[in-house]
Formats: sequence, structure tokens, C-alpha cells
Amino acid sequence: MSLSSRATLVVLCCLFMLIPSFTTAATEQGLHARSRCESYSFNNGKSFRSCTDLLVLNSYLHFNYAQETGVLEIAYHHSNLESSSWISWAINPTSKGMVGAQALVAYRNSTSGVMRAYTSSINSYSPMLQESPLSLRVTQVSAEYSNGEMMIFATLVLPPNTTVVNHLWQDGPLKEGDRLGMHAMSGDNLKSMASLDLLSGQVTTTKSVNRNMLLVKQIHAIVNALSWGILMPIGVMAARYMKNYEVLDPTWFYIHVVCQTTGYFSGLIGGLGTAIYMARHTGMRTTLHTVIGLLLFALGFLQILSLKARPNKDHKYRKYWNWYHHTMGYIVIVLSIYNIYKGLSILQPGSIWKIAYTTIICCIAAFAVVMEILQFKKRWARLFFKKSKDVEADQPTVSVDVV
Repeated sequence: MSLSSRATLVVLCCLFMLIPSFTTAATEQGLHARSRCESYSFNNGKSFRSCTDLLVLNSYLHFNYAQETGVLEIAYHHSNLESSSWISWAINPTSKGMVGAQALVAYRNSTSGVMRAYTSSINSYSPMLQESPLSLRVTQVSAEYSNGEMMIFATLVLPPNTTVVNHLWQDGPLKEGDRLGMHAMSGDNLKSMASLDLLSGQVTTTKSVNRNMLLVKQIHAIVNALSWGILMPIGVMAARYMKNYEVLDPTWFYIHVVCQTTGYFSGLIGGLGTAIYMARHTGMRTTLHTVIGLLLFALGFLQILSLKARPNKDHKYRKYWNWYHHTMGYIVIVLSIYNIYKGLSILQPGSIWKIAYTTIICCIAAFAVVMEILQFKKRWARLFFKKSKDVEADQPTVSVDVV
């Protein structure tokens, strides 16, 4: 085995070893002993007998509750907030998750600066938070904003003698045209739900269904990053660079096939598993990320089928098959990497995920650049040597007669 082929194998092995184990650490945030809500006074003169500092998102809930009638008067208070944000507080009368929540939503109009407050019934994990009636009777819905603090006021009527409710609170960015953007899918935004005892004011954390969804999405991200985003490019490089060394023929072909088929079927399982789970538990929407994923499955399947139609090396149509197979392969790689970054932007798992994947892709790209340079030099050397031999062959033979 030549030195160059050994170097190729060593670098490919190193790339395999660089595959990281993407892990996330979930940290629990305890309830602070302080109670800021008790010292807060409202500018509109309203007063509330009970209040509680919510566990996350710089939020507080003030309320008056009459158990006999079920009338609940609330003021949801969110501090340390940009004016270009929206807030929401909700009660879920049917479960502890997001689906089924009856929400109060508020935001500040970007043009007039006037606060808008309305109701929205949440029926999926990807809600648009459009205005809609609630299953609960609600009146006197209003909102205020002042110095980074946003508040929602409302009066709700619960079933009489209700003592404990499941409530949720959330915030997110306000986009162009006063469209409500997606809230963050990590950190405190996935911890903002609890059970509230309306008599004692005690808040008890509940396991969020959102966390199960987050776990599914994280597994989806890990599997597809490893399969489409790492194994696929390595398989392409094995075919492009290793086949130039006769000693590695047909080893390069088997490495190529193993990487591509493993990557494809792993990605297929990860993608379909996520799709099935989300279809059963959420109102899944079609996004560009989803469309590209489906396109990748189709292109990958065509690549596998094309192996059955691969002509022999000396067949006259082999060059056309090579052109098709290589072009489709490069398209799959480009779309895969783009879609992984698209997925990371949706998941928002933290910068370490993107840094880790970017590091691996840069290592793969750097290796590819080095190999392209070496191959270019090798082709030039071979061409120069061939031309030199041709020139020598064309030189006339001079014979000298010795008298």
C-alpha cells in the first residue's frame, strides 16, 4: 500500500472518530424564596389578594378567586421584556400540556404602540395563536406595557369549587407585520407550566409534554446529523479519493456503499419516526425543512435503485451513469447539510450543537480540499510525464556514420 493511500485511510478513520455524541444537560431551576409580586403595585389602582412568583421567564401571577362562583380575576405580569415581544398566559382545563390550553395573548403594536390583548384556543404544538373564543367564559381582557414590563388582565369563570388549575405562560418575538414568532424551544421556555393551587397560591411544577416532544426532536437531530450530515459526505469522499489507488479497489466501493446505505436508512428511520410521533401528538405543519427532508428521501432512494442499473466499467453508457450518480450525490450532500442547519435553527438547542457540527463539516471540507490539491498535482504530473514521453518519441533519430 502506498504512502498516499495509507494517509487517506488514516484521515478517514480520524473523521469517523470525530463523530460526537450530542448530549444535552437539563438543569432544574428551584423556586426562589423571595416574592417580588407581593411588593408590586399596579398603576391602574387594581389590587389582588393573592400572588405568586412563577418559576421562570421573569413572570408573576396576581389573582382574586371566589371558589363558590368560580370567578378568577388575574393579572399576568412579565418583566425584563423587549417591546417587540408577545406574552401569553393560559389555563388548560383538560390536561397538563399545551394542547387544549385556553390562552390570553398580548403584544404591543409596532406602529401605534397600543397594546392588543385577545383570547386564543390552542389545539396543536405549532399554534399560530390566532384570535379565537375560549371554552371558558372570559371578560375584561386588556393589557399594558411600561418600561419593559407587560401585563395581561382578565376575568375568567371556572367551574364552581375548582381549587387547582394547570396553567402555562410563555413569551416570544414579534416579527414584521406584528406576526407572533415561535417561542424558544430550549431552556426556561420549556419549563413554563405548572399546577396552581388557587386557595394557597402554591405552584407545583409538572412534567411538560413539550419535553417529550423536545426529546423526540433532539433524537431526530442527532440521528440525521450523523447519517445525512456526516456518513453521507464520508461515503462520497471514499468513492472520490480512495478509488484512485489500485490497492484500495474494490475496498473503496464497499466503504462507499456501507456509508451511503447506513446513512440513508438511519436517516429514514429517524425522519419517519419523528413524523409519525408528531402526526399523532401535534398538528404538524409543512415547512421548508420538511419538504427538503422528503426530497432527500426520494433522491436517496433513486441513488440506491441506480446501483441495480450500474453498467460494467467498459460499457458505453457507463460514463452517463457516472455523471448521473455523481450529480445526484452532490445534490444530496448539499441539501443534507443545508437542511441540518435549517433544523438546528428550528430546534434552537444551544450554540454547542451548531459549533460541534460545523467543526466536523469543516474538517471534512478541509480534508476534501487537501485531497483535491493532491489529485490535481498528480494529474498534472502524469500529464507532464506523458507529454515529455511524446516529445521524446517525436524527436528524429540522428545517425552518425563513422568513416
